[in-house]
Order: sequence, then C-alpha cells, then structure tokens
Amino acid sequence: MISALLVACWAGICAIDDIGTQVLRRPLLIAPVVGLIMGDLQTSLYIGATLEVMWMGIGNVGAYSAPGIISGTAIGTALGIASGGTATAVALAVPTSLLAQQLLILYRSTITYLNPIADRIAETGDFSKVFRINYIPMLIAFLVRAVPTFLAIYFGAGAIDAAVEALPDAIMDGLSVAGSIIPSVGIGLLMLMMIKKGELWMFLVAGFTLAVYLALSVLPITLIALPIAFIYDLAIKQSPQASAQSVATDTTDDEEEEYDL
Repeated sequence: MISALLVACWAGICAIDDIGTQVLRRPLLIAPVVGLIMGDLQTSLYIGATLEVMWMGIGNVGAYSAPGIISGTAIGTALGIASGGTATAVALAVPTSLLAQQLLILYRSTITYLNPIADRIAETGDFSKVFRINYIPMLIAFLVRAVPTFLAIYFGAGAIDAAVEALPDAIMDGLSVAGSIIPSVGIGLLMLMMIKKGELWMFLVAGFTLAVYLALSVLPITLIALPIAFIYDLAIKQSPQASAQSVATDTTDDEEEEYDL
C-alpha cells in the first residue's frame, strides 16, 4: 500500500515535470526512483535502461500524443520488480503506456476549455489569477498519472490485463494501426522542419538505402555518415555563395540586436 502510494506520487511529480521543464520524464530517471521505493535498485536500473532504448524516439510532435512512458515506466518497473524482472516489466509497460496515451489525449482535449476562461480573466488585468489557473491542469496531470499508477500497482498485473482485454478488438486494432502510422507522420514533420535544403534529402535517401538494402544498424550508418557530413560542411563553408549568405545573415543579426537594444 505505502509503496504503491509513493510510486504513484512519483509518477504524478514526473507528470507535472512533463508539462514544464521535462527533465524527469525519461525511463532512465523514473525507474531508479521506483527501484529505491520498491527496494531493488539494481533491477530497476536494468528495466530503466531497457525501456529507455525501447522508447528513445518517443515524443510529442504537433497534435500527436506519444504513449504515456511515465505511467508505463512507473507501473512496469514496480510490477517487474515485484513479479519477475525486466521481461515482465517490458510486457506490462507497453499496454500500460497505450492505455495512458488515451488518458493523455482526453486530458489535453479537456484543458483547452481553460483558455477562454484565462482570456476573460486577462481582460480584467488580474494576471495573478491567470497564473493561478495553471494549477488546474497541473493537478489534473498529476491525477491522470498518479491514480492509474496506484490502481495498477495495488491490484497487480491482473488489473492491467483485465483493462486491456475489456477493450473491443476494433479499438485495439485501431490503436495498433494508429501507433504504427502516427510516429511516421511525426518523423515526417520533424524532417520538414530540419531538412530545409533540397540536396539534404539525398542524405535521407542514402541512409534509407544503407538501412533497408544493406541491413546496417544505426551505429555503422552513423560512422559512415559522420565523415560525409564533415566533408559536406567543409564544402559549404568554402563555397563563395555560402560565405556571402553567411555575411548577409550576420549583418541582419547585428541589425536586429541593435534594434533590440
């Protein structure tokens, strides 16, 4: 009971951090604290490292809400320590994170109704009330992570399995398809923001070729790409056109700084 409450509170604190500084929300930081609470730090470190690798690329992009890695890590680590180790933790963390994902979508849709309230308060000029209204989504975020975490740990893995099995097959199939497609959309949005020049897409094609047709893993692709990127950067810096653009950019930045001063 006490352990379940402490782990739930820790999950809620990480949830508040997730909408703020985003320092504590990774499995590598969540799992060890759960391990200290449960009395098995060594196992929690194994579980945290495994979940971190599994969810390394998880993040919110645009309107996409990522799986709830905070709830998944806290519940998976606690129940994994209690009942079987890393394999059990991973097996429980995945469905738990998917269930938490739906709660997060509901949470983020609900708090939008606070925006017009904050606008009306801001029109009165009482900005202290506008600041205090932020405590409402913080409290909801805490409860959204803490309450399911407590229930899952207190009632055990059977509660999670029962909740997953209670969902209709159509919903679970839809979640599986969406979980496969939406991350690809998120990666596409990231590439649109990062790859501004047309010639940079050739690096994407090269990486895709190395990964798919030559079946290389991330490390050898990175080692191959590193010298190529270095040579490309040198070539860009030495080209006259790039130098002229750099000078123009520096001049613009100086003018903006003088204007700001």
